[in-house]
Formats: sequence, C-alpha cells, structure tokens
Amino acid sequence: MLILVTGATGKVGQHLIAGLLDDPRFSKARIRALCHNRLCAETDRVEVVRGTIAERDVAARALVAVTHVVHLATCKETPDSVMDVTVKGLFWLLEEFRVSETARQFILLGGDAGIGHFHYRHDGPVTEATPHRAYPGCYALSKVLEEVMLEQYGIQYGLNTCCLRAPWIMEKDDFKYSLSFGDDVFGGPVWKDLVPEVDARRYASEGTVPLLRDADGQPLKRNFVHVDDLVSAILAAIDHPRAVRQLFNISMDRPIDYGELAAYLARTRGLASVDIPSRFHSNWMDNSKAKYLLGWRPDYGLEKLIDSAWQYERSEEDPRIVWYPG
Repeated sequence: MLILVTGATGKVGQHLIAGLLDDPRFSKARIRALCHNRLCAETDRVEVVRGTIAERDVAARALVAVTHVVHLATCKETPDSVMDVTVKGLFWLLEEFRVSETARQFILLGGDAGIGHFHYRHDGPVTEATPHRAYPGCYALSKVLEEVMLEQYGIQYGLNTCCLRAPWIMEKDDFKYSLSFGDDVFGGPVWKDLVPEVDARRYASEGTVPLLRDADGQPLKRNFVHVDDLVSAILAAIDHPRAVRQLFNISMDRPIDYGELAAYLARTRGLASVDIPSRFHSNWMDNSKAKYLLGWRPDYGLEKLIDSAWQYERSEEDPRIVWYPG
C-alpha cells in the first residue's frame, strides 16, 4: 500500500499522516507526501514529492506506483490560483489515477461550502442528497466543481472514488479563536467588524464571546468537526467496501448552537456573551450515512470541543499562523 497524501503539511494532512503511521491496520503502508510551499520530514515510511498539482508532470510523478490517493490540497479565496489547483489539479490527478495499474482508491476531502452551509436556508437536515449551491466567492465554487468532477470520473471510468464532506475543521485552540473579537480571530465572521470599535476592544480583553443569531433571530446552529474525528473517518473509508463511489457528511452529531455555547462558557468560565444579529441560516449536517455504512462515530460534541480549545496551551514553537485568506 502506497498512499499519496496531497496537502500533506496542512491541518488535516499532518494529522492523517500521523494516524496512518500509528494505526496497526496500515503498519505496512508507505506514504508519499505531496508538498508545495511547506515540507514535511521524510522517514523510512514517508517520502516527499515537491511541486504543484496544477502541473501535469508533478501529478504524474506523484502517482507512480500509488495505490491510494487522499486528496486534501485546496485553496481558499485566492482567485489567481484556485482554479489551477482545485480544478486543473484534481483533473490531472484523476487522469493519472484512471490509467494507473496500481491505483485502487481515490478519496477527496469535500466541504460544506459546496452546499452553501449557513448562507442558504435549508428546510431539513443537510444530507448527501442536498443539491450543490455555492455561496459568493471562488472557494465555494471550487468545492462544488471538485465534488462533481470526482463523481463523474467514478461514473465515466468505474473508479473506486469516495468523497468525505466536512464542515469547518477545528484543532488545538482554533475554536476559541474563532470566537475572538480581536485581530487574532480565526476565520469568519470577523466579529470586531460587526460591533463598534471601542466595544470590540473591550470584548476582546474580557473574553466576551458572540452569540450569533440567525436570520430568524434564533441562536444560530453551525456545523463543525474536530480534525481527530475527520481523520478517523478517512481511515475508516480506506478500502471500505461500502465507500465505493459514495459521498459522506463527516461532522459532529449536532451542530454548535451559539446559545448553548454562550451558556456553557458563562457557566464554566464566567465569560459574557453579546448578541450578534446576522442574515445567516441555521443548518444541521446529517452524518447518519457515514455512521451506518462506515461504522464511524465522532468523538467530539459541544462541551469537548469547547473544553479542548480553552484548555489547550500553545508552545512558543507552535505559533498561531493562518496560511490562507478566507
């Protein structure tokens, strides 16, 4: 087994490689890490190929003798490169994969941006049958195109493909900083832009958290997944007979309710909250298909996600760095 991991130095890639190396099921597997800007360490089981999948020769070199592909590499709101990487890059990988004599399975990490997550109203749970609806921007569009391309290659050539669709992926203290009113906010919304500047500074210093409300005025429900749960789903999908040409939602069992979040932080850490109105819509990703077919279960719920983020102590050698816009 030779597993190609694209986006190997990213949040998911690093955890996935560690998981593959630690899991007895993959004790004889070798890993080829495809790296672009950052490099990972090579070992007796991990080799590195450097380059961008936007170039066909790089994709061809990366796929030599590969049995499994776990495609994690992506772009965010970077119009100059997003189509070259996410569309052309995936195309080159799939072209090489379909003619390979060793290739056995191609796994893609999709995203809930492809179905618009909280930008659109959903009348029921978001399932794998929910139609694609990209919200404005190039990132969401790229996630739609990736999922459709993978699906069509499976149909066209009978390939063993699988897409794991994840919402916002959390690790370490990410979730804590996703709620910050300071300049150190992780992701969006950018809370400090939604309140007066003097209030934002006070909220940041006091640790006040936003109680985001949806378009109906209710506490918003938004989906998240911890990277450990996502990695466990990827490992479960590898060579699983019930994963062939399937799409799975990989998320927490229940979305984070910002009202429950605010109440829990007030009760456990004495933190205040402030109402933030929005035009966004509550939604609920249904992960029952992955649980039923793959036998997978998420380990993180609201309390564990909060506690792990607030208890995390970051070392000086591990500064918070946001590698991409958006």
